[in-house]
Amino acid sequence: MFESRAAVFTDAGHPVSIETLALDVPQPGEVLVRMTSSGVCHSDLHVRDGHWERPGPIVLGHEGAGIVEAVGEGINPELIGRPVALTWYAPCLTCRNCQLGRQWICTGSPALGHAMTDGTTRLTRPDGSPVLSYLSIGTMASRQVVPAAAVVPLPDGVPPEVAALIGCGVSTGVGAVIKTAAVPAGATVAVIGLGGVGLSCVMGAKIAGASRIIVVDVNRQKIELAGELGATHWVHAAKDDPKGVVDGIRAAAGNGGPDFVFEAIGLPETISQAVAALPPGGTACLVGLTRYGQSASFEAFPFVDGGRRIIGSNYGSAVAAVDFPRYAEMYLQGRLPIEKLIDRRLDLAELEDAFDRLRAGQAARQMVVFED
Repeated sequence: MFESRAAVFTDAGHPVSIETLALDVPQPGEVLVRMTSSGVCHSDLHVRDGHWERPGPIVLGHEGAGIVEAVGEGINPELIGRPVALTWYAPCLTCRNCQLGRQWICTGSPALGHAMTDGTTRLTRPDGSPVLSYLSIGTMASRQVVPAAAVVPLPDGVPPEVAALIGCGVSTGVGAVIKTAAVPAGATVAVIGLGGVGLSCVMGAKIAGASRIIVVDVNRQKIELAGELGATHWVHAAKDDPKGVVDGIRAAAGNGGPDFVFEAIGLPETISQAVAALPPGGTACLVGLTRYGQSASFEAFPFVDGGRRIIGSNYGSAVAAVDFPRYAEMYLQGRLPIEKLIDRRLDLAELEDAFDRLRAGQAARQMVVFED
């Protein structure tokens, strides 16, 4: 039996509590990870604020990295001591989508139940009551037991915070560009929203060889950071002038608008702007997730008449065991400057303040760092 200091969500709209939980040993097909870093992602805020219903109590966090400390039966013991990134959508490897190579839409992932493969949890409170793990990995904890399929070893030399970001934001944004949309060299790209995922879309567009990369945000510091990552043009996201924003994107892209627009916020109004900015033949790739129950709209006739497209991108179409090491190598080669996304390092006790910064749109990526 181990102990884990963790951020526990219980009720929507209430602050998370930092608790010491009991952590059982890994069972067959499971791995015990000492966490080294966890990102503070907008998805965690959606849960914290009740935008997405999740069962409580549950340890938050789904963007994490750590060191393997123990393995359950059936897992290679040589994994112990290895630095790893965690995927928040551990594939079952047996469903139809997994068999087709589409692990990012696996229908049998234990993440769907926020538990282990057998449907149980390894975490308990001092009174013995069970605590779930968000998306089966609950990375905002000093230690976690996770499904073995969630664990991806990375090459030596990748810092913990970078490894954690590869586990979610980077794979989601970079993958949306180079995998889901498969942006060709020379295309024009616009990115709406410059959080960690949107900035990763910018890096993906740079890798893809986009000729123009237009970024849209209200925060000047994020726009400047996007310029360091490869953006060539920017548009201020004036909330009181949505048509002006669309016109600005089109003008910056030239030729009637960008070939691809990546919406990385998850707001109905910015989704509509992404579609409206497209020229004939253009593609809007929706990467940001809305609150439950929200709809976006667009004018149908020009959409159909112009042969425009809308595609959804979940997790950047990631096959974690293949893509995480690939993105790590790109980082080591200097092609993915992931460390530039990090604008704050913090302790679990500062999590509520980190959520406040997210709500205010002030954060790129804040990282919880765990001490040895």
